[in-house]
Amino acid sequence: MKAIRGPKVWLWRWRRSPLRRRADVVEAWVVLGTWLLTVLAGVSAGLLAARSVEHGLAEERADWRPVVARVVGRAPGGSPLHGHTSAGDRVWAKVRWTVADGSAHTGQVRVRPGSKAGTPVTVWSDPQGHLVNRPTSAAEAAFRGALIGCLVGVSAAAVPFVGGLALRGRLERRRMDAWDTEWARLGPQWGGWSDHGRRSG
Repeated sequence: MKAIRGPKVWLWRWRRSPLRRRADVVEAWVVLGTWLLTVLAGVSAGLLAARSVEHGLAEERADWRPVVARVVGRAPGGSPLHGHTSAGDRVWAKVRWTVADGSAHTGQVRVRPGSKAGTPVTVWSDPQGHLVNRPTSAAEAAFRGALIGCLVGVSAAAVPFVGGLALRGRLERRRMDAWDTEWARLGPQWGGWSDHGRRSG
């Protein structure tokens, strides 16, 4: 196929040539539009997603607060004072804490085994008094935003890219069909000229 088409010439569809057809110009614009839409959609969606994630995590850092909760009743397990448990061992226990508006709340958190009633435990709470995880730091939020932004950007860019490939493939098939039609019309004439040349010789 390469021998038939000859060497590849960059941007040949944009150059003036008597062999360039209208279909070639249309395909050139399709390729250009596909790349522009792919880059624009990918970058825009990626930036918007990254900013949205970072903004949401920044709001969490601003609204979520550490509060001191107290263990309600003795936690199950051996006493941590006797060295029978490692620092990583934790058990679920009921704790109670008070938020800024003065309302008391209770919930289940992981504490050291055998913690006595009244043992202080630091937990994180949202403004409504619900238990939450520790908010992400600014660096963690930036990394998470960049990661999600890249994933969203690639997904968004895939839409115009795949659509452009499909449209280009359709134009390619139409061009090949046109060539077949043209060859079917001119091919017999070429054969006739060859036979005429042989007879004349």
